[in-house]
Amino acid sequence: MPYLFFAFGIFFLTVLCTFSVRWLAKKWQIIDAPAERKVHGRPVPLLGGLAIFVSFFIVLGLAKFFTQYLNGNLSNRQLTALFLGGAILMIGGFLDDKYNLRPRWQIIFPILAVVAVLCGGVNLKEITNPWGGTVTLNFWHWGSFIPLTQLLVFGWLMGMMYTTKLLDGLDGLVAGLTAIGSMMIFFLANSQKFYQPDIALIALLFATANFGFLIFNFYPAKIFLGEGGSLMSGFILGFLAIVAGGKIATTLLVMGVAALDIVMVIVRRVYRGQPFWQADAGHLHHRLLALGFSQRQIVLFFYCLAAGFGILTLFLQSRGKILALLLLVIVGVLISASAEKGIGIFKKK
Repeated sequence: MPYLFFAFGIFFLTVLCTFSVRWLAKKWQIIDAPAERKVHGRPVPLLGGLAIFVSFFIVLGLAKFFTQYLNGNLSNRQLTALFLGGAILMIGGFLDDKYNLRPRWQIIFPILAVVAVLCGGVNLKEITNPWGGTVTLNFWHWGSFIPLTQLLVFGWLMGMMYTTKLLDGLDGLVAGLTAIGSMMIFFLANSQKFYQPDIALIALLFATANFGFLIFNFYPAKIFLGEGGSLMSGFILGFLAIVAGGKIATTLLVMGVAALDIVMVIVRRVYRGQPFWQADAGHLHHRLLALGFSQRQIVLFFYCLAAGFGILTLFLQSRGKILALLLLVIVGVLISASAEKGIGIFKKK
């Protein structure tokens, strides 16, 4: 019952915040104008991530200071680090949406957000061994500084942030995938096997905030996440995967096909001698659009893949998740190749 109360509360608060942020973005002229590689044909307000940030942390703060539901697995220091990291991304996102920062300035804010998390004591002390037991990662350390775990956390969070940032090309795609990923962490954290009620609540709050935002962001979008919002989606989802006991495989399975597409796009750009950060129309969703599929069809296709692989994680043990990841890679490559050639279910319409 408390979960439902918080879920409904943050859903309606996000709707209210999105109304307000949309009005502010229009007033401040923070608008995403149509361009050659963009799929929207009219100006759309940015800053949508700010609505999710405000509603998420307001409700999270109320739950922390006025209830007992967040007095479990996460320390005040870790929650503060989560807030500071999100705030840094919002500031950087606002500046980029308003002034269109160069890539070398854009990357400063994600790095600072990860540093905030590391200073907050968030780390991976061990990972699950698919053949039984766990592998401890703190065998090499200097006092409280554990280089291997902190490098893994840094790489994981940066990878998650840039996955959601680069994915943000279709209406509702990132918000929907983030909501699905957060719901999978909620179900796992609330299961009898793991039972982490505070992490389950945070995951549910983030999922429901994204569902509330989707009312305005699903095709045809009335507001976009913006730079800060797309980065924050990966940041908080990646954070939850770590603090929920290393649910890395779960998150990878949910985001897998989309993340694999990004890896393939980057490899293709490097192979062609292009800067890997240079935007183009080579993503899977761009190719599917060129084949005649609608935005709704493509986004729902990604949702189904994410939900399908995510549900698998609720029933698989560690070794099964490794096999599922291998299956996901095969499926992702086949989908990408089929879309490239326009064959099978991806025949040009």
